[in-house]
Amino acid sequence: MGQEMGISEVPDGPNAVARQGGLTWRVVAGWLVGITAALAVTGVALGRETGFAPFLVFLPTLIAGRGSVRQTAVASVWTVLVIIGSLIRSPLSNVAANAGVITFAVALDGLSVVQAVRRVRQEREISRLRSAAAALQRQILRPFPLVTPELLVHGLYEPVEEDSMVGGDVYEAMPTPYGSRVLIADVQGKGLPAISAAFAVLSSFREAALSEPSLPAVVDALENSVLRHNAFVAQTGEEQRFVTALVLDIGPETTAQAINCGHIQPYLLTDQRAGQVNLGEASLPLGLASLSREPRTVTPFTFPTDSTLLLCTDGITETRDPSGAFYPLTERLTGWKHLPPGEIAPTVHQDLEQYAHGKLTDDRALLVLHRNPTPPDISAIE
Repeated sequence: MGQEMGISEVPDGPNAVARQGGLTWRVVAGWLVGITAALAVTGVALGRETGFAPFLVFLPTLIAGRGSVRQTAVASVWTVLVIIGSLIRSPLSNVAANAGVITFAVALDGLSVVQAVRRVRQEREISRLRSAAAALQRQILRPFPLVTPELLVHGLYEPVEEDSMVGGDVYEAMPTPYGSRVLIADVQGKGLPAISAAFAVLSSFREAALSEPSLPAVVDALENSVLRHNAFVAQTGEEQRFVTALVLDIGPETTAQAINCGHIQPYLLTDQRAGQVNLGEASLPLGLASLSREPRTVTPFTFPTDSTLLLCTDGITETRDPSGAFYPLTERLTGWKHLPPGEIAPTVHQDLEQYAHGKLTDDRALLVLHRNPTPPDISAIE
């Protein structure tokens, strides 16, 4: 069975910055020697052997933006020594001017080291916050595969790792007295406040899915949880948020039910076709129901035995290639409809990485729901 994708590990600790791509010592040495040599050659060619040396003073500032504190310090010392050496041959009458140049170089390069220290501390704090957010998600979101009497659920969830602003994508699939109930949701915005709203929705779903006999009642409970969360955060001055969500009710019959709260419609894969399920016009996202006079409605759709249903967030469908074109998920699924369900999620993950050339900017969540004719045996899952 294909490898399952769970919540990604994120770099942490003092070495996280280096692992995420700083400057190597080879690059720093190349800059120092190369730029110094270029200025020396230029000065000789123009008959000004020392006039260009002070321009080196800005090199540590450039290195401070990406390099380590030690690299910035080495560049600062190198710069000051080169400037001092280049000014030794100046006439005695220029002693005051030369002293001013050296003082300026020492002051600016010292500030460059301070800048590097602050930047590295900030990046370590970002790494720590990112790790804390991912750890929260690992505790709340259950790992794949998920199993119910009707479904075997594979999937992936990959939070973006560019900064501390991990998003609020959540999912759940659980057996209930009323059949299998499934949720995938995406909170507006990013960061810990978005995660807080996502966890409020997830907790409400887990309770309502077991206690509410109808799907509209489950969604009403989710709506109320978002309203309560927004009322609470309003008291602290935080931004109120809405949540797009897709909620499914899948029983033993081949007809399933869905309520779409502003979310991406699901994709159905069978031996004959692969494409989106038409659920009609989506309702408003959770938290915005008061803006519409129309209640959210249940939409039935056919979910045949041995077919596969894909639910995803916009981190997948809105992935762009370097030219700006959106990821063509429907076209890709047409070629993958014969893949085993357990291989779809890692295939999508790998294809997204290649499509975006590794520059993914949003969380990606994908659920692969395979409908079995008989209850799956979890002990047989590798």
